[in-house]
Amino acid sequence: MFFCEFLLYYLVLIQCHWPQLKTSASPDPTSTLKAMFLSDTHLLGEITGHWFDKLRREWQMERAYQSAIWLLQPDIVFILGDLFDEGKWSNSKSWENDVARFQSIFRHPPHTELLVVVGNHDIGFHYEMTAHKLNRFEKAFNFTSGKVVSRKGINFVLVNSVALEGDDCIICRAAEDQILEVSRQLSCSRLHYPLYRESDSECTEEDSASPEEKKVLFKERYDVLSQDASQKLLRLIQPRLILSGHTHSACRVLHGNVPEISVPSFSWRNRNNPSFIMGLITAEDFSLEKCFLPTEDTVIYTYCGAGVLLGLCAAIYLLPLSFSKSFDTTKQKPV
Repeated sequence: MFFCEFLLYYLVLIQCHWPQLKTSASPDPTSTLKAMFLSDTHLLGEITGHWFDKLRREWQMERAYQSAIWLLQPDIVFILGDLFDEGKWSNSKSWENDVARFQSIFRHPPHTELLVVVGNHDIGFHYEMTAHKLNRFEKAFNFTSGKVVSRKGINFVLVNSVALEGDDCIICRAAEDQILEVSRQLSCSRLHYPLYRESDSECTEEDSASPEEKKVLFKERYDVLSQDASQKLLRLIQPRLILSGHTHSACRVLHGNVPEISVPSFSWRNRNNPSFIMGLITAEDFSLEKCFLPTEDTVIYTYCGAGVLLGLCAAIYLLPLSFSKSFDTTKQKPV
C-alpha cells in the first residue's frame, strides 16, 4: 500500500524534467518563469459524489500535486477551470467545505504561487451563471476575468470563457470590457473553454480523445467558444500562447501562428492517464513539456500482483504445516 499510495508518485514524477528553451541552453533564472498548468480537477460535491470515490480521487490528486511541487519546484501553478464538480449547484455551506478541501489538497509553499481560472462547473454554463456564483468564486480565489498577471516581464491574461457568450448579458459585457482594457498588452492567455475548433479529429497526442470521441462535432458555447468569441480574443489580446481545459483530453492546434494547448484533466475520475504541462517561459520565448502521472491501471495491477504474491507466500508457508499436521495425525493412530 505504501508503494501504490505514496512512493509510486515520486518514482513516476522524478522522470519529468523542465524543457529547454530554444534560444538558451542555460536560461537566466531571474528572467525565466517555471510554470505548471493543470486543469479540470473536479473535486466531487455532496450531491453526486460517492464518499469513497471522493476520498480516492482527492487522495490521488493531493499526492500527485504535492509530489510534483516538491520535485519540480515551480514558480507558479495555473489550474484552468472546473476546480469543482458541483460549484454550479452548491449552497453556501457546501461551497465553503469544497473551497477548504481544495485549499488543503492544492496547498503550496510560499515560493510557489497558485492561480486559477473559472470553469462552467464552478459557476454553471452561461444560462446557469449568476452574479452570486461568480462573486463567491472571485472572492475565494482572487479571480477576475481579464485580469493581467505579470511575472518576470511575462503577462498572463486570465479569462472567464463562460461569459464570452456574445449576448450582451451584464456579466458578459463586464468580461468583454475587461478584456478590451488589456488588449494592447502582449500576453499568454489562460482560459477554460478551448477556442473554436470543429472537433478533436486532428488531435494526435497519446492522451487525446478516443477515436469515437474525435468523430463527435463540438457545440459552440458548450464544448468550445463560438467562432466570433474566438476571433475576438485573438484579435484583441494577440496572444503568443493559449492554454485551455474543459475537454479532459489533450490537443494542440494552431490559430494562424498562435498555438493552443488543451490540457487534459488532472483527475483519475476523468481519465486513466492524467497529466499536466510544464513550461519554461521568458518575455521572448517559451518551451512546454508534458508530465504524466501514474496510470490507474498501474495501481490496480500492482495491487493485484501484490495480492497474488501474498497468496502464494501464504500457500507456500501454510501447506507444509498442513501436511505435517496430517502426517502426525496419521502416525498417532493405533494399529
